[in-house]
Amino acid sequence: MKQNSRCVAPLILASLALPAAAQTGDTAQRLDTIVTTATPSAAPLSDIPMSVSVIDSGDLSLADAYVSAEDVTDLLTGVEAAVANGTQVAFQIRGVGAVDHQALTPTAAAVYSDGVYLATNVQTGLMLYDLDRIEVLKGPQGTLYGRNASGGAINFITARPDNDQRRYVRLGYGNLNRMDLDGAYGDSFDSGFSYRLAGRYLSRDAALDNVAGPEAAGGERDEFGVRLGLNWDSVADGSLLLRTHYEEGNGVNAAPRNDTLDLDDHEIAVGSDGIQDTDNEFYGISAEYARDIGRWALTSLTAFEGYNQEYGFDFDGAVALFGNPNFNANLAYLRDFRQYSQEIRLHTDWDGGSTMIGVSGSVENFSQTYTIWCGELDADTLLGTCPYVGAASRAGPTPVSDTAAMTLVTDIRQDRSTFAAFTHNEFDLSDSLTATLGARVTREEIEGQGSGRHIFEDGTIGYNNVGGLGLAAGSNEIEETYLSGHAALSYAMEHGTAYASVSNSYKSGGFNGEVQNNVTHFADEGLFDAETVTAYEIGYKGKTDRLTYAVAAFAQDYSDPQARIFVNFVLPDGSSITSNSLSNLDKAISYGMEADFNWQSTEQFALQGALTLLETEIDQESDIGGNADTFDGNPLPFAPDVSATFGGQYEFAATDTIDGRISIHAKYRGDYYLDPEGLKSRMQEGFTTLQAEASFTLRDTGVTLTAWGRNLTDEDYAVSGYGFIGYDTFRSDPRTYGLRIGYEF
Repeated sequence: MKQNSRCVAPLILASLALPAAAQTGDTAQRLDTIVTTATPSAAPLSDIPMSVSVIDSGDLSLADAYVSAEDVTDLLTGVEAAVANGTQVAFQIRGVGAVDHQALTPTAAAVYSDGVYLATNVQTGLMLYDLDRIEVLKGPQGTLYGRNASGGAINFITARPDNDQRRYVRLGYGNLNRMDLDGAYGDSFDSGFSYRLAGRYLSRDAALDNVAGPEAAGGERDEFGVRLGLNWDSVADGSLLLRTHYEEGNGVNAAPRNDTLDLDDHEIAVGSDGIQDTDNEFYGISAEYARDIGRWALTSLTAFEGYNQEYGFDFDGAVALFGNPNFNANLAYLRDFRQYSQEIRLHTDWDGGSTMIGVSGSVENFSQTYTIWCGELDADTLLGTCPYVGAASRAGPTPVSDTAAMTLVTDIRQDRSTFAAFTHNEFDLSDSLTATLGARVTREEIEGQGSGRHIFEDGTIGYNNVGGLGLAAGSNEIEETYLSGHAALSYAMEHGTAYASVSNSYKSGGFNGEVQNNVTHFADEGLFDAETVTAYEIGYKGKTDRLTYAVAAFAQDYSDPQARIFVNFVLPDGSSITSNSLSNLDKAISYGMEADFNWQSTEQFALQGALTLLETEIDQESDIGGNADTFDGNPLPFAPDVSATFGGQYEFAATDTIDGRISIHAKYRGDYYLDPEGLKSRMQEGFTTLQAEASFTLRDTGVTLTAWGRNLTDEDYAVSGYGFIGYDTFRSDPRTYGLRIGYEF
């Protein structure tokens, strides 16, 4: 058993369409968006002593052209996303966050949907539709978002059923034969009951050009989602909001590109044997109940989230590397996940401050079968048509069959339970000076069990036994308690607020969920430890009638960073094996500054911009299987030293009956590395993406015609990578564009 206990910025309204307030001339509201999840009660962004970015309902116009959650990083600085296996998203904020493809690894930026925590990186690639806003909290969130928030938190908030709902239907068509249909309808009644039904369907042909095989390997999409919200303003002396959703993702996941191949932009080259249909289902239901109990406001959030997932792709990213058909690998995942959670908060305002106390708990069950083979797969026997290159090395010194080891199969099950108690307090030390203090204690218990085996050509099944250390089957438990928190001082001035803060948080340790080499996989040394981040930040948020701006400087101490690396393990006979697994580096630092502005020049014209300057460095002193020098001094992955955004929008009267709007937004990312080894060959050079749209609305009809474009610079860049035979990278989508017609009623 492994047991321990340890302590553990700017506003960018990257508008691509004017917010609803612009249509009423309410410039003040437009420049000071209200958030509800960064603090226990709603507060203007200018009053919150931390870096918070908000993409609100008006800003999400162009996001209707987006597909998945990672796409919104185009609107933010200091925030990046590593996308693996088609839909698994790991967000990095200010350089903090493990780049990992296994589903058991949550991101270091805690991701929430309508306040419900999404516990695995599979769920973070959620489909975007009918959103009200997206809130991004930068830096460790140790109080309200204590679990797996060492980098920050991201909350996707959907439109709420209420008395003033937008009803719409939109139909779009674009290049790559893209079809897009979405809509929402709701109503409210005098009884205090309201409802909202929203949905989206999207289909698209392959985005990448497969020059060596079937077109589908370039990544086809066929997905839909539906969401229902029911709201009662008065029930059991309070209010009750029920939300339920179901999303289905089909199509084919795009194959990676192997770096040994000479290919042009947006090209891959794989054969047909690794192409597999995708069958992903995501579903959930939540109940949010709120009422007053004396001076206290009670909020209870009960939720269930789950998914079933079946997909795969060509793992080696080539037809036959170096002309050898046995240098071929295809993989498939079969996953099942259930998550039950409960959170209760009590909040009160008192003379001179406010207090919030709360408790939360969750139970999760995860299971996965991971299969890797060579050539064509026989679904009944699980045998490929050639021996997978890694199978023989895992058979051990005394294989149980004289025939060739062909296929690898890994099973894992993980059960996790968590409980947390937390408090957030604000104290008015004077008319201008406010202190914020928050703390959270979290208890986690994780049980993991599984086995790794190979199937021989004659059908015999043997457990992996690399080095003869013991059969790859076992279990273990992790029990950990974490203390995290936040402290800040903010000083209100005539035209803004200055603040200073210190905060810390953690990201859980756990089990490596994929290939299991031998019995040591579930031993303590085969697990990865929790990481912790302590951040120090000073900043100023200013506001005039037509301008909001913010500047911040930060420094982050990053302890035990989790990283997927190749580690050399010495065997008893003096030889060694190399294992690709999630491990811990010693420490790292991340520091820099951020600045942003939002200028409403006139009622018709607005500009926004933001800049993040970031420095990161790994400090590796201990010997990681002989690889200390490999990492020491390297930057953290997916941490460009410069990221900048600039955009604007202009509203105008095209004719007496037609209103027009033009929006444009660009983001520049500097060079960044795909993993912590810092190799030049695994560096993505800097690039700029450009998004734009032009829309025309027939006045008094509710009909709008929009032309949109994403990645108009047609950049081909890596969205994640991994080492196998050579180095494989998943690639970005090329330039996409289309037309959309919508009707609001």
